Amino acid sequence: MLDPRARQLLRTLISRYIRDGEPVGSRTLAQHAGLDVSPATIRNILSDLEDIGLLSSPHTSAGRVPTAHGYRVFVDSLVQMQPPAEGEIARLRAELACGSGTQALLGSASELLSAMSHFVGVVSAPRREQFAFRHIDFVPLDAGRVLAILVFSDNEVQNKVIEPRRAYEPAELERVANYLNAHFAGRPLADIRATLLHELRNAKDAMERLLSQSVELAGQALAPVASDDVVLAGQTRLMGVQDLSDLDRLRELFELFASKREILQLLERTIEAPGVRIFIGEETGMVPLQGVSLVTAPYGVGGKVLGVLGVIGPKRMAYDRMIPLVQAAAGVLGDALGQADTPPLP
Repeated sequence: MLDPRARQLLRTLISRYIRDGEPVGSRTLAQHAGLDVSPATIRNILSDLEDIGLLSSPHTSAGRVPTAHGYRVFVDSLVQMQPPAEGEIARLRAELACGSGTQALLGSASELLSAMSHFVGVVSAPRREQFAFRHIDFVPLDAGRVLAILVFSDNEVQNKVIEPRRAYEPAELERVANYLNAHFAGRPLADIRATLLHELRNAKDAMERLLSQSVELAGQALAPVASDDVVLAGQTRLMGVQDLSDLDRLRELFELFASKREILQLLERTIEAPGVRIFIGEETGMVPLQGVSLVTAPYGVGGKVLGVLGVIGPKRMAYDRMIPLVQAAAGVLGDALGQADTPPLP
């Protein structure tokens, strides 16, 4: 618990440091904090804030800089948000317009977040099983393999090579595809698999063979695929950030971006949390990310979360702009997905 004077000094100090990138001294705070107190009083308050771990003093300066804990207090209770300008909202809506496929929209969202923040834009892709199935075709490749071509309600296409227990004639594959398209279009994949198994248990005579074939082929073709799809844009922008000039740290960061797996795991930690989530430095739990912050928000359609988007940048970022920007981008991306000709979720 900080008293009002300490809160105002901490807010002013962090705001100045984010803006200028230089340690902030008591003289600067006396001029800009709007408090009628002496420089000595300011120095005492700053010393107290340092003692409780909110500030630190670089060796080369008498001024102070925020710690990760100081940034946390700032974003949780002191930051004064700056909503995106009308022009920024208009840009989001224009460049994330409905009509594009899901992957194109995700790429545009990532690029746009990077361009508007000047940092790294990141978007996690939805799992395919969250989308309704529209159409399926089976194409024989050889005696032991079949190509399943799935078209989803957002017009994205997934090709999967499956290996059934026996060879299928083209006519059998066509019959199964026709059955699945006629009875299951518009339904999510998990629902289709469960319904097929239920119907097979109750099937009689002629239908049993068709259902048995459908269960085998659909069981493989519609099985969920582990997704590691994270769309990143603007990684090289971090090379120009003063706070991230350590080459070894940058190399670790770029290796993390290249693998994507850890980034996806971090984003998945936020997917069930409503609203904006912020990880500052070591809060990410990943050594390469100790020098950066991640601001994220979930996006979705009809109250169902599809994924997470966000911005990765230095801890010294303009949180008052980044938080509302990420929140607005998540809303616009969800609207674009929901306004498609065929909604992505049933």
